[in-house]
Amino acid sequence: MRKKHKENIIFENVLVEDFAAEAKCISRVEDKVIFIDGPVAPGDYADLRITKSKRSYYEATALNIKPSSPYRTQTVCDHFGTCGGCKWQHIDYATQLSFKTKQVTDALERIAKVDLPSINPILGSGETFYYRNKLEYTFSQNRWLTVEQIQSGEEFSRNALGFHVPKRYDKILHVDHCYLQPDPSNQIRNALHELAQKHQIDYYEQIKQEKGALRNLIIRTATTGDLMVIVQFAYATEDQISLVMEFLDANFPQITSLNYIINTKGNDTFFDLEVVNYKGLPYIVEEMEGLKYRVGPKSFYQTNSKQAYELYKITRDYAGLTGSEFVYDLYTGTGTIANFVARQAKKVIGLEYVEMAVEDAKVNSQINGIDNTEFYAGDMRKLLDDSFIDAKGRPDVVITDPPRAGMDEPVVQTLLNAEPHTIVYVSCNPATQARDLALLDLKYRVEAVQPVDMFPQTHHVENVVKLVKR
Repeated sequence: MRKKHKENIIFENVLVEDFAAEAKCISRVEDKVIFIDGPVAPGDYADLRITKSKRSYYEATALNIKPSSPYRTQTVCDHFGTCGGCKWQHIDYATQLSFKTKQVTDALERIAKVDLPSINPILGSGETFYYRNKLEYTFSQNRWLTVEQIQSGEEFSRNALGFHVPKRYDKILHVDHCYLQPDPSNQIRNALHELAQKHQIDYYEQIKQEKGALRNLIIRTATTGDLMVIVQFAYATEDQISLVMEFLDANFPQITSLNYIINTKGNDTFFDLEVVNYKGLPYIVEEMEGLKYRVGPKSFYQTNSKQAYELYKITRDYAGLTGSEFVYDLYTGTGTIANFVARQAKKVIGLEYVEMAVEDAKVNSQINGIDNTEFYAGDMRKLLDDSFIDAKGRPDVVITDPPRAGMDEPVVQTLLNAEPHTIVYVSCNPATQARDLALLDLKYRVEAVQPVDMFPQTHHVENVVKLVKR
């Protein structure tokens, strides 16, 4: 049934038919596809409020959900449905894995349109909660209140320490307990919030951006037990900074790297700002197969450490290294993969856009006694060209792990010109990976495909593809 409601179209009691991309679900009404945002699952019924109308499809938000899906499971987080961090927490894990495999299969078949081998069963994560090694929380004077909180009539503090509400930069959901990062993450966040309330340390003003002492909290953990905390202050006094840092130092002795930043910019990024190491080392150490990786405040490291190890083992296996190969590692970041495979290769060259990451990569080689790596920084489109390969040598194997946008076409063309015998393509976006595979199909065939789940409770999926020269 269709009706108008406050200038919005409402479709009532609609069957949710299937999963769709980007954690949405799908229905069909009046010969139109409806992409549904909200905690629904195939088999549920819901009222759908149309938020966008196009010629061939609608976008909608689910209201009055009647849960009847066989794919549902009990959620554990009180913030589910408001926080956008775990949009699939209501879907049982086996179904999550099944749809992620389908995402990979659909992308490779419909976009790449190349000959494919049988796709290997997705490698699920051993831990489906408390698997992240990094979380970033925001302090704000603009707390988001749920409908239930508003209707309760209770007075709530407007200060919040938590996550941005989806599509609302100006509103922060206050988090009591997050199931993504292991303790002491929750204890640190909650204790810091209590300290600020007790001493009336004001939170950053998200809209006017001209007042507020506390701005941002980053917590990073490692499988070695190391723990990093970074507090971003904005307009804080020296006394406020000292109070916060001394409190964290005294109450959480497990912190091995305690740091702070002064940031009065218009955004939370701090790659151009000084990080003050208040106590401990200016980094934490992650470890894989005896290799040690220093992770600093500005370093990138895969956020699911244990599953990253599985991902890298697959990557190394697909590379088929025997000790005599010359390897290029594109988008190397801090050289994690480059150093991981270096002991099985003759030489590894890592290329990366971020200069600071390249310096981290060099340090990681040095502390592990690895002397057969070289790292270069620059825009990949300009850095990796025929002249670079002529100067440094043609690779036998190329490992590429680009950002979500995939590889730029000039990079793909350079690989086609270089003609390595094997390319291992690691991707966090099967759609752009598939686009690049279609271009590489000119000289390469897909020999193996392995999806990997790095982010349980979300729709995101990693995929590794092995290509061999025809």
